[in-house]
Amino acid sequence: MTDTAADTPTVWPAIPFNDWKDSAETLHMWTQIIGKVRLAQSPWLNHSWHVTLYLTPRGMTTGTIPHGHQTFSIEFDFIDHQLLIRASNGGGVDLPLRSQDTADFYAAVLGSLEELGLPVTINTMPNEVEEPIAFPEDRTHKTYDDDAVNRFWRVLCQVDRVFSAFRAEFQGKSSPSHFFWGSFDLAVTRFSGRTAPDHPGGLPNMPLWVAQEAYSQEVSSAGFWPGSAQFPEPIFYSYAYPTPSGFSEQPVAPAEASWSSDLGEFVLPYEAVRTADDSDRALTAFLQTTFDAAAKTADWDLEPIKRRHFP
Repeated sequence: MTDTAADTPTVWPAIPFNDWKDSAETLHMWTQIIGKVRLAQSPWLNHSWHVTLYLTPRGMTTGTIPHGHQTFSIEFDFIDHQLLIRASNGGGVDLPLRSQDTADFYAAVLGSLEELGLPVTINTMPNEVEEPIAFPEDRTHKTYDDDAVNRFWRVLCQVDRVFSAFRAEFQGKSSPSHFFWGSFDLAVTRFSGRTAPDHPGGLPNMPLWVAQEAYSQEVSSAGFWPGSAQFPEPIFYSYAYPTPSGFSEQPVAPAEASWSSDLGEFVLPYEAVRTADDSDRALTAFLQTTFDAAAKTADWDLEPIKRRHFP
C-alpha cells in the first residue's frame, strides 16, 4: 500500500504557511467563488457534500454541475495555471490564474458563465472567515504565486491518495475525500449511523442550520489544513462529534500526534508526516488510531460496518 521510495521532499513538499500567506488567502477566496457556483446550481446533498471540490491530476474541480438541461464544470489547473470552464454545449473558456484582485476574478468567472449561456448568481459574502469582504469589492486578496500554489496542490494530491485508501477500509457511511472551500481544508468523515445532538454553531458567516445539518449524525472526521495567519502551521487533525468522554486521553500515533485543548481535536504537524521515513504509514497511523479512539469511547457498533474482504 505504501511506496517508501516515493516519500521524498519532492513528493511531500514543504509548505510553511507564512511562505505563501498572501497567495493562500487569495486562493481561499477564489475557491469560495467557484464552490459557491456549484452550491447555487446543485441540489442539496447531506452534510453539504454538494458544495465541495475534488482533486484532479492537474488541480481541483467542481465535477459536473447542472444548469437547466445543460451541464458544466470548472477546474483549477495548477500546472498551467488556468481556470477551465467547460460546458456540455461544446463551449468553454480558459481564464489565466495570475495575480489579480479577487473582484476582477469574480467578474471574469461570472461574466464567462454568462457568455456561455450559463448565468449563475451566488452569495457574494465569503463564509467561515473573520472580517469578510464581498467578492465584487475585494481589492485586498490579489496575490497568486504559481510555485506556492502548485506545491499546495501537490500536498493535497498525496493527502487525498492516503485519505481515499483510508476511506476504502470502512464499509459504513463515509464521505469521499473532498475539499471544503469554507474552511479551506481536505477532509474525510466516517459515520456511526446514529444521530447527534444539535451543533451549537458559531462559525463566522455560517447559518446555524447549515452547521446543524452538517453535524446531524455522529462522526469521526479527519482532515488536512494548511494553516492561517493566527495558526501558521499546516496540520492534520481528527475530531469526533459529539466529543465522547475520555476521547482526548486515548493513545494515538505517530509519536508527534497530540491532543490540542485549544482546537478540541487531535493534531499532527504536516512536517512530521513529510519528514517521516514512510509518510503514508505515518499518516495512516494517525487516521486509524484517532478513529479507533472515537469508536472506542463513543461505543460505535462496528460489526455491521467493518469492511469485508473478498478473494
